[in-house]
Amino acid sequence: MSWVSRPLNSSIGCKVIMSVTGLLLVGFLLAHLSGNLLVFAGEEAINLYAKTLRDYLPILWLLRIGLIVMAVLHIFSGVKLTRMNSKAKPVKYKVKQSVKASFASRYMGLTGLVVLAFIAYHLAHLTFRFTHPAFQSLGDYDVYKMLMLSFSNPVLAIGYCICVILLMVHLSHGVSSLFQTLGINHKKYNGLIRSIGPALSTLLAIGYLSIPLSILLGFIK
Repeated sequence: MSWVSRPLNSSIGCKVIMSVTGLLLVGFLLAHLSGNLLVFAGEEAINLYAKTLRDYLPILWLLRIGLIVMAVLHIFSGVKLTRMNSKAKPVKYKVKQSVKASFASRYMGLTGLVVLAFIAYHLAHLTFRFTHPAFQSLGDYDVYKMLMLSFSNPVLAIGYCICVILLMVHLSHGVSSLFQTLGINHKKYNGLIRSIGPALSTLLAIGYLSIPLSILLGFIK
């Protein structure tokens, strides 16, 4: 298993792993949002989408396991890289750098932990149905009513929105930095490349926040 451990023992390897897994996770966020937005098309549309996914359950679970592996590798390489950097840099240097760094870059570790906790709750809530007893009486594909029951609760809706915002703060810095790590940069286009992270995270935030807020405010009934 040296081909796995070797990259994790170097800062460059950790950065590459974080970048590749981050890119794959962003792809998941985009695909997941495209399915969730079907709630605006009505109960039949989103429930049919859920049923179609369950018709290919082995493939769905393979994708879920792959997603979990990507998330674990992303988090582990991030923690490893943070430890390497803290050992390599003196305290004074870290203080100076934190002044120049953006809010998103300074709190990548903290927002990452919040996102991890959010993912765990999200799986327990909507995938495994552990947290909401009312879900037990619903059919396997009744995603529409699950969303309505969940986000009609102000605490759940607002909590979800806060976590989405923190996820997008994490993403806004992460997406821009992964291009640099993967060597995708050009003096002429660096400004555009740096704007991709904030732009993409803003669009994703609007999409994900629109669902709980629309249900909570009664726009979806």
